[in-house]
Amino acid sequence: MFSRRIVQKAPGFAAVLGRRTKVTLPDLDWDFGALEPHISGQINELHYSKHHQTYVNGFNAATEQFGELTEKLTGDAQQDAPLARKLAALQQNIKFHGGGFANHCLFWKNLAPESQGGGEAPAGALGRQIESQFGSLDKLQALTNAKLAGVQGSGWAFIVKNAENGGQIEVVQTYNQDTVSGPLTPLVAIDAWEHAYYLQYQNRKADYFKAIWNVINWKEAERRFDAA
Repeated sequence: MFSRRIVQKAPGFAAVLGRRTKVTLPDLDWDFGALEPHISGQINELHYSKHHQTYVNGFNAATEQFGELTEKLTGDAQQDAPLARKLAALQQNIKFHGGGFANHCLFWKNLAPESQGGGEAPAGALGRQIESQFGSLDKLQALTNAKLAGVQGSGWAFIVKNAENGGQIEVVQTYNQDTVSGPLTPLVAIDAWEHAYYLQYQNRKADYFKAIWNVINWKEAERRFDAA
């Protein structure tokens, strides 16, 4: 039922529409059911086609409105003040939906079926850094799970490389669809929103946090670590 593979005619995140560009859902590297039994095909299909699509639509609508209002600015303070208030309000939508879009793009790429190496421990420079800093991969995962469990409501946990701290690995907790940027390069992004697990795990979110490590794509994390 969940074997359909997502393939889009044009890869990437943007499709040109007139003078503006709009973000689109990213391609998936695996079928909806490929992460079972750890994440069900039903969850992946709803998560991708409904929830992620909502952030895509919201971001496109907000940025489109922002562009239209910006073009109406006249340079006259009295006329521009109401437009400025609307632009300020739109920035909140851009932040929320833009974060949701970007976070989920990271999330899908962070996952891989066990048959494709999902769950295999990181090697190379990332593996050595984890061993040096945390003593073992298990300890890093336990720290990340603690951060995830500490999300009250909706949010994320990111394993990141901090360029301002000598390239050290850190675990960052964010709320809602806040994301990471600047000196922090996300290596692994884990969704702690209920829509990511509730159909399968219900109120046992700690079981979801444990299970997801079986399908984490550490090869992708290695690539991000080396490129940062």
